[in-house]
Amino acid sequence: MKPYNNKNSPKKSQIRTMFNSISGEYDFLNKLMTFGSDTIWRKKIYEIAKKSDPKKILDIATGTADIALELSNIQNVQVVGIDISEKMLKVGEKKISKKRLMSKIHLQIGDAENIDYPDKYFDIISIGFGVRNFENLRIGLKEAFRVLKKNGKIIILETSVPKNIIVRFFYKIFTRIFIPTLGKFFSEDKAAYSYLQKSAEKFPSGEDFVLILQTIGFKNANIQEQLFGATSIYTAEK
Repeated sequence: MKPYNNKNSPKKSQIRTMFNSISGEYDFLNKLMTFGSDTIWRKKIYEIAKKSDPKKILDIATGTADIALELSNIQNVQVVGIDISEKMLKVGEKKISKKRLMSKIHLQIGDAENIDYPDKYFDIISIGFGVRNFENLRIGLKEAFRVLKKNGKIIILETSVPKNIIVRFFYKIFTRIFIPTLGKFFSEDKAAYSYLQKSAEKFPSGEDFVLILQTIGFKNANIQEQLFGATSIYTAEK
C-alpha cells in the first residue's frame, strides 16, 4: 500500500514525501506512539549487535539516526546510515553533530533496494521500522543480504500484530483510533499517520516474515516479541 491516493506515483516517491513532511515531529510522536519503549528497543538492538564485535554497521532507513546513534556506542565501530528522506537525515545529522560523533557515524541519501556498497561489506545490518515501507520487500532484503558478510547478522525492529485475541483487540483500538488522532493533532500530514497505522496491520509479521527471510537465504532466524507482541525484533544470519 501507499501513503497517498495518487496511483501514478511510485510508493518510494510517496514514502520520501511523507517522511520529509513529518520529519519535524517524528521523534516526538514516535515516543508517544511507543510509550517511550523505542529507547528500550534500541538498547536491545545494541546488545544484540555488540555480541558480534562488529566493525562496520549499516543502518537502513535510518531516519533521524536514533538507532545509528545507539550502535555507535560499540567500541571501534563505524556506522553508516542510509535513508531516502533528506529532511529526516538532516534531523539526524544535528543529533550526531551535537554529540560530536561525526567520526563514527556517516549519514547519506540511500535506497534500501539499491545499496551503494560492495558485496559482503558490513558485519551487521539494522533496520528500525523500515522494512514495511520498502517498495519491494524482497528486493530490499536481498540487497541487505548481498552487502552483509558471511555469518553477518541482520537485526530488524518492526511492528507486528499481537497473537493474543484480547491484546489484539486493544491493539486495534490503539492503532486505528489513537495513532490517527495523534496525526490530526500534531501533524499537517494526516495521511501519513493513517498509512503508518494501516501498513502496520498489513505487514506480514511473525512467522510469515521469518519465512520471507528464509527464502532470501537468511538462517537461524529468531523473533523477540515486544510490547505484548505489538512490535518484534527479528534477527537472522547470512
